[in-house]
Amino acid sequence: MDSREKDELIDKAWRGELEREDAINLYRIYPLKLFELADSMRRETVGEYITYVVNRNINFTDLCIGDCTFCAFRCKENYILSMEEILEKTRDAVGRGATEVCIQGGLLEGMKLEDYCTITEGIKDEFPKIHIHAFSPMEIYHMAKNSGIDTIYALKELKKSGLNSMPGTAAEILVNRIREKICPHKLSSEEWERIVKEAHGIGIPSTATIMYGHIETLEDRIDHILMIRRIQEETNGFTEFIPLPFMCENNELGKIVRRRGGIDDLRMHAIARILLYGAVDNIQASWVKLGLEMVQLSFLCGVNDLGGTLMEEKISKSSGSKAGEYLSPEEMEAMIIDAGRIPVRRDTLYNIII
Repeated sequence: MDSREKDELIDKAWRGELEREDAINLYRIYPLKLFELADSMRRETVGEYITYVVNRNINFTDLCIGDCTFCAFRCKENYILSMEEILEKTRDAVGRGATEVCIQGGLLEGMKLEDYCTITEGIKDEFPKIHIHAFSPMEIYHMAKNSGIDTIYALKELKKSGLNSMPGTAAEILVNRIREKICPHKLSSEEWERIVKEAHGIGIPSTATIMYGHIETLEDRIDHILMIRRIQEETNGFTEFIPLPFMCENNELGKIVRRRGGIDDLRMHAIARILLYGAVDNIQASWVKLGLEMVQLSFLCGVNDLGGTLMEEKISKSSGSKAGEYLSPEEMEAMIIDAGRIPVRRDTLYNIII
């Protein structure tokens, strides 16, 4: 590709006119050119701020009927948290300044809608102002199936019980050919899309994610991001997009593929910013999965959000994450300042907290 063709691609990117083949070609151009474009789009969209949220993860069980080949969390400790244990973790989070609790767990056999509502209602009864960010599309699918109800009904009941937003996990790669190999009994791409749209349609916003760096192709990655863009143009319900690198330790998928990382991670965050320009404003980097140094580099490649303090993190840790489970607000702000950006604390929906 000559310089004129590269310039034409970049012009199309700024106009939001990139087609699938354009995006593939753009991903492969000289990395610094790609990073420069993503960084310019980040600056144009959100300025020089890097945001973060004070939150706590609560994984209420690791028992799971699933068989995802990339999971090392399932049935490792064989625990189920009681409601009092969930509340105690929430109390601790609120005491440390958290504005959000993120609640997810394994797929418990027989767990129904009312069981999930008990968790949200119990938290809201004691902490009416805390933002509950909970239950992936797969969990919605699971509870609806177990309860013999439609997913839209489940979502409406969860909203009544206190659910404020939903993590857009369980997406992995939204290409069924890949899903059939890495998570054959998980909901399909079409089911994930339907549930996310249902949530957005009744006022439950969500994040959007991608798990990359395993058996998927570059084309699969591009198709996934373009699908997220299409959904966002229809619903405007995504708060952020989070590229999640595959963690390859202690799981079946990791026995057959090892992740490259490095420049590929930076390219992935950059192409996400570029393809979602004008649609999804916030691109988040996972400090747990990338590590702190790579996250700082990602700030030069389109990223504007550092995610949450977490306070505890079991899923990535079980698959080999070495970055830890907690970053204090002070540590987050120091890391952002060290990278030459301006730290800003936010809530789940990107409202600034002074």
